[in-house]
Amino acid sequence: MADVGIDLDFVQDNLSFSVERGTFRGFHFQKPPRAQAKLVRVSRGAVLDVVVDIRRDSPTYGQHFGVELSAENGRQIFVPVGLAHSFLTLQPDTEVLYKASEFYDPEAEGGIRCDDPSLDIDWPLAMDDFMINDRDRGWPDLASLGEIF
Repeated sequence: MADVGIDLDFVQDNLSFSVERGTFRGFHFQKPPRAQAKLVRVSRGAVLDVVVDIRRDSPTYGQHFGVELSAENGRQIFVPVGLAHSFLTLQPDTEVLYKASEFYDPEAEGGIRCDDPSLDIDWPLAMDDFMINDRDRGWPDLASLGEIF
Protein backbone atom coordinates (compact mmCIF):
# COMPACT_ATOMS: atom_id res chain seq x y z
CA MET A 1 0.00 0.00 0.00
CA ALA A 2 2.93 2.32 0.64
CA ASP A 3 3.81 2.02 -3.06
CA VAL A 4 0.57 3.87 -3.90
CA GLY A 5 0.92 6.49 -1.16
CA ILE A 6 -1.05 4.83 1.65
CA ASP A 7 1.15 4.78 4.72
CA LEU A 8 -0.75 3.97 7.89
CA ASP A 9 -0.95 1.39 10.61
CA PHE A 10 -4.07 -0.68 11.19
CA VAL A 11 -4.81 -1.06 14.91
CA GLN A 12 -8.04 -3.07 14.92
CA ASP A 13 -9.53 -5.97 12.95
CA ASN A 14 -13.30 -6.45 12.77
CA LEU A 15 -15.58 -9.24 11.62
CA SER A 16 -19.20 -8.61 10.64
CA PHE A 17 -21.42 -11.66 10.10
CA SER A 18 -24.86 -11.35 8.50
CA VAL A 19 -27.21 -14.32 8.27
CA GLU A 20 -29.78 -12.76 5.93
CA ARG A 21 -29.37 -11.60 2.34
CA GLY A 22 -30.33 -7.92 2.22
CA THR A 23 -28.72 -6.96 5.53
CA PHE A 24 -27.62 -3.33 5.37
CA ARG A 25 -24.89 -1.90 7.60
CA GLY A 26 -23.90 1.75 7.44
CA PHE A 27 -23.28 4.43 6.35
CA HIS A 28 -20.74 4.65 9.19
CA PHE A 29 -17.79 6.89 9.99
CA GLN A 30 -15.93 8.13 13.06
CA LYS A 31 -15.46 11.83 13.68
CA PRO A 32 -12.02 13.39 14.22
CA PRO A 33 -9.84 12.96 16.16
CA ARG A 34 -10.90 9.28 16.12
CA ALA A 35 -11.54 9.13 12.36
CA GLN A 36 -10.80 5.78 10.72
CA ALA A 37 -9.52 4.57 7.39
CA LYS A 38 -10.58 0.99 6.57
CA LEU A 39 -9.48 -1.88 4.40
CA VAL A 40 -12.49 -4.10 3.66
CA ARG A 41 -12.84 -7.59 2.17
CA VAL A 42 -15.32 -10.46 2.20
CA SER A 43 -14.25 -13.89 3.42
CA ARG A 44 -17.61 -15.62 2.82
CA GLY A 45 -20.57 -14.57 0.68
CA ALA A 46 -20.89 -11.25 -1.17
CA VAL A 47 -21.77 -7.60 -0.58
CA LEU A 48 -22.31 -4.41 -2.48
CA ASP A 49 -19.88 -2.11 -0.67
CA VAL A 50 -20.72 1.59 -1.05
CA VAL A 51 -18.86 4.65 0.21
CA VAL A 52 -19.93 8.30 0.20
CA ASP A 53 -17.53 11.25 0.28
CA ILE A 54 -18.51 13.46 3.24
CA ARG A 55 -15.50 15.82 3.07
CA ARG A 56 -17.11 19.25 2.51
CA ASP A 57 -14.11 20.70 0.66
CA SER A 58 -13.72 17.70 -1.65
CA PRO A 59 -14.58 17.98 -5.36
CA THR A 60 -16.41 14.64 -4.97
CA TYR A 61 -18.42 15.67 -1.88
CA GLY A 62 -21.74 13.81 -1.78
CA GLN A 63 -20.76 11.38 -4.53
CA HIS A 64 -20.71 7.65 -3.99
CA PHE A 65 -18.81 4.65 -5.28
CA GLY A 66 -19.90 1.04 -5.07
CA VAL A 67 -18.18 -2.25 -5.79
CA GLU A 68 -19.14 -5.88 -5.32
CA LEU A 69 -16.84 -7.63 -2.89
CA SER A 70 -17.06 -11.40 -2.56
CA ALA A 71 -15.10 -14.37 -1.35
CA GLU A 72 -15.10 -15.50 -4.98
CA ASN A 73 -13.71 -12.34 -6.59
CA GLY A 74 -11.22 -11.55 -3.78
CA ARG A 75 -11.54 -7.77 -4.21
CA GLN A 76 -10.83 -5.35 -1.39
CA ILE A 77 -11.67 -1.69 -0.97
CA PHE A 78 -9.66 0.94 0.86
CA VAL A 79 -11.90 3.53 2.53
CA PRO A 80 -9.96 6.71 3.41
CA VAL A 81 -10.79 9.00 6.32
CA GLY A 82 -13.69 11.27 5.38
CA LEU A 83 -15.78 8.69 3.56
CA ALA A 84 -18.86 7.07 5.07
CA HIS A 85 -18.86 3.29 4.60
CA SER A 86 -21.68 0.79 4.12
CA PHE A 87 -22.47 -2.60 2.68
CA LEU A 88 -25.53 -4.57 1.64
CA THR A 89 -25.28 -8.35 1.76
CA LEU A 90 -26.03 -10.06 -1.55
CA GLN A 91 -25.87 -13.61 -0.18
CA PRO A 92 -26.89 -15.21 3.12
CA ASP A 93 -24.24 -16.05 5.72
CA THR A 94 -21.85 -13.31 4.62
CA GLU A 95 -18.67 -12.44 6.53
CA VAL A 96 -17.03 -9.05 6.06
CA LEU A 97 -13.55 -8.48 7.46
CA TYR A 98 -12.09 -5.03 7.81
CA LYS A 99 -9.04 -3.42 9.28
CA ALA A 100 -9.30 0.02 10.88
CA SER A 101 -6.63 2.66 11.40
CA GLU A 102 -8.19 3.84 14.66
CA PHE A 103 -9.92 2.01 17.51
CA TYR A 104 -13.72 2.00 17.62
CA ASP A 105 -15.09 4.80 19.78
CA PRO A 106 -18.88 4.94 20.23
CA GLU A 107 -18.61 8.63 21.20
CA ALA A 108 -17.05 9.43 17.80
CA GLU A 109 -19.48 7.40 15.71
CA GLY A 110 -21.62 9.00 13.03
CA GLY A 111 -23.62 7.98 10.02
CA ILE A 112 -25.96 8.92 7.19
CA ARG A 113 -29.21 7.35 6.02
CA CYS A 114 -29.06 4.77 3.25
CA ASP A 115 -32.31 6.12 1.77
CA ASP A 116 -31.15 9.75 1.51
CA PRO A 117 -32.53 10.78 -1.91
CA SER A 118 -29.59 13.14 -2.51
CA LEU A 119 -27.25 10.12 -2.72
CA ASP A 120 -29.20 8.62 -5.66
CA ILE A 121 -27.83 5.11 -5.09
CA ASP A 122 -29.13 2.36 -7.34
CA TRP A 123 -29.36 -0.46 -4.80
CA PRO A 124 -29.79 -4.00 -6.20
CA LEU A 125 -32.68 -4.66 -3.78
CA ALA A 126 -35.77 -2.62 -2.94
CA MET A 127 -35.45 -0.62 0.30
CA ASP A 128 -38.47 -2.53 1.64
CA ASP A 129 -36.36 -5.70 1.43
CA PHE A 130 -33.46 -4.26 3.46
CA MET A 131 -32.83 -5.71 6.90
CA ILE A 132 -31.61 -2.66 8.79
CA ASN A 133 -31.28 -1.99 12.50
CA ASP A 134 -32.90 0.99 14.22
CA ARG A 135 -29.58 2.78 14.76
CA ASP A 136 -28.70 2.71 11.05
CA ARG A 137 -32.26 3.62 10.07
CA GLY A 138 -32.07 6.67 12.36
CA TRP A 139 -29.01 8.42 10.92
CA PRO A 140 -29.57 11.91 9.44
CA ASP A 141 -29.36 12.71 5.75
CA LEU A 142 -26.15 14.08 4.27
CA ALA A 143 -27.31 17.72 4.23
CA SER A 144 -27.94 17.59 7.98
CA LEU A 145 -24.44 16.45 8.91
CA GLY A 146 -22.74 19.81 8.91
CA GLU A 147 -18.99 20.04 8.43
CA ILE A 148 -17.19 17.10 10.01
CA PHE A 149 -14.21 16.62 7.70
